[in-house]
Amino acid sequence: MELICPAGTLAAFRDAVDVGADAVYCGFRDETNARNFPGLNLTRDELATAIAYARPRGVKTLVAINTFMRQDDERLWTSAVDDAATIGADALILADIGLLAYAAERWPEQRRHLSVQAGAANSDSIAFYVEAFGVKRVVLPRVLTIAEVAALTRAVPCETEVFVFGGLCVMEEGRCSLSSYATGRSPNMHGVCSPASHVRYREEGAETVSELGAFTINRFPASEPAGYPTICKGRFVADGEAGYLFEDPVSLDVTQHLGELAAAGVSALKIEGRQRGRAYVARVVAEFRHALDGTGAATAGNLSPMSEGLRTTAGSYNKGWR
Repeated sequence: MELICPAGTLAAFRDAVDVGADAVYCGFRDETNARNFPGLNLTRDELATAIAYARPRGVKTLVAINTFMRQDDERLWTSAVDDAATIGADALILADIGLLAYAAERWPEQRRHLSVQAGAANSDSIAFYVEAFGVKRVVLPRVLTIAEVAALTRAVPCETEVFVFGGLCVMEEGRCSLSSYATGRSPNMHGVCSPASHVRYREEGAETVSELGAFTINRFPASEPAGYPTICKGRFVADGEAGYLFEDPVSLDVTQHLGELAAAGVSALKIEGRQRGRAYVARVVAEFRHALDGTGAATAGNLSPMSEGLRTTAGSYNKGWR
């Protein structure tokens, strides 16, 4: 299985290559990718530098152009496809059907992967993308069990890729409107969930209060790490009790299930975290590299210091309510 690693900066890209990535995915510094935060992502020149660093070392470069085009702004997205293909990306990670059609027609020899943002989670849907747009690999949503991943992998005419560490989104990927409701900026079209321009922290007595737009998202006592405010990981009061109604602040960690994913026929394992720093990239990528190579123990909890809320979960991969 290929180890697919994140990079939000050129420095993080080099670190991912150096510690054992088989491929590194990145995006351009604009709204065409789903991690459009200030200070992140690469310029065209930086992408060329990254590819020149990775290719002699046997590492592939994947470019995420995985948000959805807006009417009258399509050129921003088609230019990203043109530039990534011209510079020499090994694959493009796409979600928008129109952009997939453009890439297939304009750059037929360019390898195309289907982003998790497309939300393709059944064999008929995936087969359509393969037949219509020549998709070679699909990134599966983080709501499937390992048994469902195995069944899909057997049924579809392309490679499958799954997330194994990092942010755990339980929403319908590519269809979430929570951040848009609070900020007016869409993670699916503007590429940013909970944009930094709308995030505020303030002290209130002994607590740190986090806010997104006009909404209070959480209150943290001094002994608790204050997480980044997203509505899906907000702590709200219902029936008189405060709790996490949608999703706990916790990171996905599937180190204990790598053998099962290999048996399922998965082609690639994806680490989430283009918005995270170099220390995160180096630590997480090295841990998974050692686990895949059999040179280190794949122990649940090893990566807790790199996790949201300092906790991890296997998420839906082994969910027990069915």
